[in-house]
Amino acid sequence: MVKPIMKSLLLIVYIVFLPLLLLAQSNKPNIIFILTDDQRWDALGVMGNTILKTPNLDNLANNGILFRNAYVTTSICCVSRASILTGAYQNKHKINDFVTDMSKDVLTATYPYLLKQNGYQVGFIGKYGIGTAPPKEQYDFWVNTEDGGKMQPDYIQTFENGRRLHDTDTLSNAIQTFLDGYSGKQPFCLSVSFKAPHEQDGNPPKYFVQPGYEQLYKDVTIPYPVTAKETYWNQFPDFFRTDSNFARVRWKGLLGTPELYQENVKNYYRLITGVDDAIGRMVHKLKEKGLDKNTVIIFMGDNGMMLGEKNIEGKWFGYEESIRVPLIIYDPRTPDKIKNLKAQQVALNIDIAPTILSLAEIKVPDFMQGVNLIDVVQGNIPEREHFFYQHYFLGSPRIPMVEGVVTKDFKYMNFIEHNYEELFDTRSDPHEIDNLSQNTSYSNQLRKMRKLFREMKKRYGVDINHNAPNNERF
Repeated sequence: MVKPIMKSLLLIVYIVFLPLLLLAQSNKPNIIFILTDDQRWDALGVMGNTILKTPNLDNLANNGILFRNAYVTTSICCVSRASILTGAYQNKHKINDFVTDMSKDVLTATYPYLLKQNGYQVGFIGKYGIGTAPPKEQYDFWVNTEDGGKMQPDYIQTFENGRRLHDTDTLSNAIQTFLDGYSGKQPFCLSVSFKAPHEQDGNPPKYFVQPGYEQLYKDVTIPYPVTAKETYWNQFPDFFRTDSNFARVRWKGLLGTPELYQENVKNYYRLITGVDDAIGRMVHKLKEKGLDKNTVIIFMGDNGMMLGEKNIEGKWFGYEESIRVPLIIYDPRTPDKIKNLKAQQVALNIDIAPTILSLAEIKVPDFMQGVNLIDVVQGNIPEREHFFYQHYFLGSPRIPMVEGVVTKDFKYMNFIEHNYEELFDTRSDPHEIDNLSQNTSYSNQLRKMRKLFREMKKRYGVDINHNAPNNERF
């Protein structure tokens, strides 16, 4: 008698609660996270760039939340992407180079894994950028453009039928395929990672622009940065100012003459406009499918890019152009009071995962060190006053290692192999021209920043072996 009664009770529970469960899932938002590669904070129309055209991203920002002070905790793609997925600093997720895969324990703390465990359909499109064996089994939809373990996909993709297509178009088409095939039975989270506007590695590196975009911006003149003078290169210490420094090597190959500067910054802009057009096409498809009212779109750059400042090119170091990135959160369900919000609070790449989980009403695991950015802008939690920065890949002379701390008013960086300090008053010196570390008028401020630096290293358990990894993909 017991078994039939139990079966009847289970059937009643199933009949009563399954529709409620499905209803709860249907009310959860779809989420699309879009990542660009090497897009600096001011490479966006809505961030004040008067040359670069990004109307679709500008529209999302003007109807959502634009974070004006978004940063990465390590400015290199493999580490930053791991921090985005895990919500954790480099020394916690343990991705220090391009060949290391995330451990099983770390993978189970990533936002796609946790979303899937909680009823979401998860998809990935583009450049994964971490390790040599990306976890495609974790995803329900998978289009990866890294071929044969490459850390950087080629811009021109060649398919089995011989068709050649630009990476941006390949990813745009994959987005359309995913949305066309979406059944609507469960909420989805789609992560899209564009190669653009990263240069294609080579000697020298080169930008490959989408067909049809080659003449864009041809009639404008890109102004030089304030610090694009040899004077500022000569201010670097001897260990930095060498012909082996990758930032200098890449500057010579891409930006070292007026002609190269104009052509390659325009190419950088052309690639970003190509991504913007792909996002416009995606938004149109969401409307066509009736998904636009319940789909959150988050857009971010994986790190910044110095385009001639101090006569160098690249990221890696703690300068503003290197570590500051664009960040937009567009939620069609957002109350009007925080629509078109130009948020001044500091946001980090480690905040993406907890924000996504919170949007999906999933508990944020203790492993994550970031915060829910919606809580920050709504004043539910205090805004951060400072953050820790770390970069260890390769080391001197190629890419000198650096750690530091950034506050709202000051930036302290230490090239740890040489114990060379930089201190900038970023409010009065936004171009980071005057290193105040030897200025006796700032001795008290330097001591405060050193103390905060030591405290943050202790807080985050930073105790890393500074022997450079033996691989050079970056």
